[in-house]
Amino acid sequence: MAEFALCLTHDVDRPYKTYQAVYDAIRERDPGRLDALRLGNDPYWQFETLMGIEERFGVRSAFYFLSEPGLGEHHPSKWFRPRYWLEHLGRYDVEAPRMANVIDALDDGGWEVGLHGSYDTADDRERLRAEKERIEGVVGHPVRGGRQHFLRRGPDTWAHYRALGLEYDSSLGSSATYGFEHGYDLLHPFDDEFAVFPLTVMEVALVEGTESFDAAWRECERLLEEAAANDAVMTVLWHPRYVGPDFPGYRDLYERLVERALEMDAWVGSPGAYLDRVNGSSDDTTPGDATPELID
Repeated sequence: MAEFALCLTHDVDRPYKTYQAVYDAIRERDPGRLDALRLGNDPYWQFETLMGIEERFGVRSAFYFLSEPGLGEHHPSKWFRPRYWLEHLGRYDVEAPRMANVIDALDDGGWEVGLHGSYDTADDRERLRAEKERIEGVVGHPVRGGRQHFLRRGPDTWAHYRALGLEYDSSLGSSATYGFEHGYDLLHPFDDEFAVFPLTVMEVALVEGTESFDAAWRECERLLEEAAANDAVMTVLWHPRYVGPDFPGYRDLYERLVERALEMDAWVGSPGAYLDRVNGSSDDTTPGDATPELID
């Protein structure tokens, strides 16, 4: 049995590049950057890329999907706040055919589909419930856990998750720092089976916190070695858009991380599959033996 685990997660924030293309064109004085807005040219749409990488290594991960309210569903006091406009411009519909097909393909291929609670759900159980139920309506069965958008938690967020029947959360962490700041194992805030997977590293914190991709890779190796030395659960977050062409270097870093963990005999998979493993409800084989049907 593997002595440490690497849990792979992806927050599906912005699968389509929208206002970012305009920003890039202005910043770089390059009208060609607007090509990202052309129908069918989606540099942030990287589901097939991630599925292909993980299939090649014989592992599976968790994808957490947002089901954000539209601008009109917010209180009028929020209509003129820039953050809510940006959220609205970048939002997507999990029930739209293309997204629903992705969710079905992930689920059918052995990936975990989970909840990415929108910004205001940290202290709004009923809104969280509605978002959870909408995603479950697409995937066709209950989801098991997820992570809050922007890692935003309130004092009762975990209680909301638990009350809604979710088994775990992975919002405890930072977008600016990385490491085992919250220990080496799962946390159980209610002294029952509800689990918290502390976030060890987010890709942006890793890369922006080091001077080069070589330095970032050395930090990845160091974290893996620390995990192995402490029989740890190491949880990583790679947003899908970061394996695309707009972010050179990030894909290679992710591939090397997964490959090295397997070389070190780590168990590699999704948080839900890890819970099955420790609770004795699955065998100890490498997750994801089924071949996925990738999406056009």
